[in-house]
Amino acid sequence: MVTGARLARADVRCPPPSGAEARLGDIDGRARLVWIDQRLSREAPRMNFWNWGWAIAIGGAGVGTLIAVPFASRESRIDYYTGAAAAAIGVAPFILSPPRVVADARELHGKLTGAPPQTDAEVCRLLADAEHKLVRDARNAHATTAWWAHVGNVVFNAGLVLFEGLAYKRWTGGLINGISGVAVGEAVILTQPTRNIDDLAAYNRGDLDP
Repeated sequence: MVTGARLARADVRCPPPSGAEARLGDIDGRARLVWIDQRLSREAPRMNFWNWGWAIAIGGAGVGTLIAVPFASRESRIDYYTGAAAAAIGVAPFILSPPRVVADARELHGKLTGAPPQTDAEVCRLLADAEHKLVRDARNAHATTAWWAHVGNVVFNAGLVLFEGLAYKRWTGGLINGISGVAVGEAVILTQPTRNIDDLAAYNRGDLDP
């Protein structure tokens, strides 16, 4: 494992990645590697909790909606079915495509603790992989919280309103599903951890404070 004592004696020079300031290359490669490991390891549990917390909450709401169907009037059941279908669609990304930082942090930390790099070349190769993970995780966090995520949320739920209104003349039920869907979607977007974005910016500046 790479320790603080070893870092104090190390002086491994690895080139900075594209887009980073040149002074980043003057920082010890092992120190940069440990910094990225610490940042990803800090963010992974937060992102994992966010991902599965929302998956369980939305999935549970969808199941509860289906359970209520037999107790609803025949004409209003489409409202419940539509809500349950929307919940299923909403849960799918959490299950099928969980945040990459969770796996990335586990993989990088496993390499550092299980088979730490011994030579300068090994340090730089692992550092390049860690930098790639940091960039990918920051881009993932940005893509799922940027303006187009909000627009997509509104468009999807507007489609629910139009579906129920035009196909079944259930404008009230459609509006209830649409408005509640927008509210939940915005809550999901706004609560997503995004520290990887700031971490990448700090790293590229060479600002590797503890």
